[in-house]
Amino acid sequence: MPEDVSCSEYVVVIGDANIDISTTSSISMRVNGPHPSLGVIFKPGGGPRNVAENLALLGCKTYLLSVLGDDAYGRDVAQATQKAGVDLSATLCCQGQATSRSVIVNDCDGENYCVVGDMSIVTQISPQWLEAHAELLKGATAIVTSLVLSKETLAWLLTHHSDQPIFMDTVGSYFVPNLTPWLGRIHTLKLNRQETSLLSGLPFASREQAPEVAQWFHCAGVTQVVLSLGSFGFYYSNGEEAGWMNAPAVKVVNVTGAGDALLAGFAYGWLKGLPLADAARIARGCAAMTLMTPMNVHPALSVRAVDELRL
Repeated sequence: MPEDVSCSEYVVVIGDANIDISTTSSISMRVNGPHPSLGVIFKPGGGPRNVAENLALLGCKTYLLSVLGDDAYGRDVAQATQKAGVDLSATLCCQGQATSRSVIVNDCDGENYCVVGDMSIVTQISPQWLEAHAELLKGATAIVTSLVLSKETLAWLLTHHSDQPIFMDTVGSYFVPNLTPWLGRIHTLKLNRQETSLLSGLPFASREQAPEVAQWFHCAGVTQVVLSLGSFGFYYSNGEEAGWMNAPAVKVVNVTGAGDALLAGFAYGWLKGLPLADAARIARGCAAMTLMTPMNVHPALSVRAVDELRL
């Protein structure tokens, strides 16, 4: 499998770039109790930024349209992201503002227990700012973003660039209602169980319900759907190809970033013109590698590394 996408093709990823302050408890989390920590890690994060780094490591020419503060965290995030091969020439450094920060507390099994963040700087990603990068956006083979964008910015993007494949991460149930008017303009949509039911109004608690739920999204205009059912794996469908992929059987160190890696894998597969089942295999491999590292992106990710997992 070639490592590179053609130089004439590139992906634009739009959204937040954070510094994540992450800690994992050495015991099961409980309310109002002291929790010894396995350590505190400062690491580059933000769902879109993670997707961009994954895509760059997979060999895709990738631009990140994001905002960073003029602080030490912003410089660290920029350095790590550029080192992975992401082009930050269109990323804005906001003077006098702080880089987005998230505090992530994980249970002893690596699952997120609580996430609290300050992402106020993301409001700088406005319709006017995106319009200033209209040519870059227009030339993109695909656009990847998330619902962290404001309603106004989301509306501008999906109105002006709906003729291009847009890959969307819902981020969390809090943001899901913002997507309701725009489902017909999304190419690939990744959701978890709660977000799926909130958008569709359908129950999604078992594998048997997945085809009906996916069909609802296809009828709403979504081309490809990726539905996560937690430990039961994820279901993928484009209306013609569909199937289940089990959750990767690996030792979980950290779950943060696994969903971003999954979406990046599907975007890579689409860019390469792969059958959906092959794209799903790559996506599962990207997620598996992420689960095995304390970082939000596995630094050794590559197409070859995914192939060597033999999933």
